[in-house]
Amino acid sequence: MDLSAVAQLMRMSWRSVGSILERVAGRMLESQADLLDGLRRIGIDEISYRKGQRYLLVVVNHDSGRLVWAGPGRNAEAVDRFFFALGPERSRQIEVVTADAADWIHEVVRTRCPNATICMDPFHVVQWALAALDQVRRDLWNQLRRAHGNKLARPLRNTRWALWKNAQNLNSKQQDQLAWIEETNQPLFRAYLLKEHLRLVFQLPAVEAEALLMEWLGWALDSELDPFVRLANSVIDYLRQILASIRLRMSNGLVEAINTRLRLISRRAYGFHSHRPLVGLAFLTVGGLCPALPGRA
Repeated sequence: MDLSAVAQLMRMSWRSVGSILERVAGRMLESQADLLDGLRRIGIDEISYRKGQRYLLVVVNHDSGRLVWAGPGRNAEAVDRFFFALGPERSRQIEVVTADAADWIHEVVRTRCPNATICMDPFHVVQWALAALDQVRRDLWNQLRRAHGNKLARPLRNTRWALWKNAQNLNSKQQDQLAWIEETNQPLFRAYLLKEHLRLVFQLPAVEAEALLMEWLGWALDSELDPFVRLANSVIDYLRQILASIRLRMSNGLVEAINTRLRLISRRAYGFHSHRPLVGLAFLTVGGLCPALPGRA
């Protein structure tokens, strides 16, 4: 429930509720084994917990599936605070780090974890492809609208979900829309195929996936579609990290799942004025530190 309801139920101020969360989480952290010990594969991401560019950086242990560190910020200093807490010796033991395309994460990891392989999250690469596809659709729609008016452009405007969804998830109407695009608008259908092939890259075995990715780069660069040419150049910039995620079968999916739970916690509480109660509640819910209830085993 939200903080105000808890405060009313327990007859205390809402600030006291936050302080209790901090104290209990702190005591549990002190009584448990160090969550930073034995880390080998970690994921790093950030979430927004309050309006006004208030962010929380979270670090998750891929092997245990639990949150191991959280702190305020969305920059290199925040990542550096985690590695300062981890220490140089344990930092050198990190083998894999999954993250999105944030260069401020990659730069710190390269400096503090010289032995770690950085894996680019496949979900974000596919999101790039969806954004490029949508840009192609909007550009073609605007060209058609200016040349022939809204009446002829309207059917193209309503094809977004037919282009975005996986082929196996299309309903009959969306299948008809896709068939119409294939027949009447080759540039847009080419963009759709590029999106689908890039998504397929992350579903194939490593050797086949790498070969398809190299072919895909050639298709995208020769597609004459500016959004996909820019996308191909971005893929080339992060090619090493993308290939690492393909070979190691690593993604940031676990981190995103934990972030979703933290967003739900923050929304249910109607927000937190400070990051500290949220960090405490995060460790109690997804850090494995929740104390047993009285009378429970």
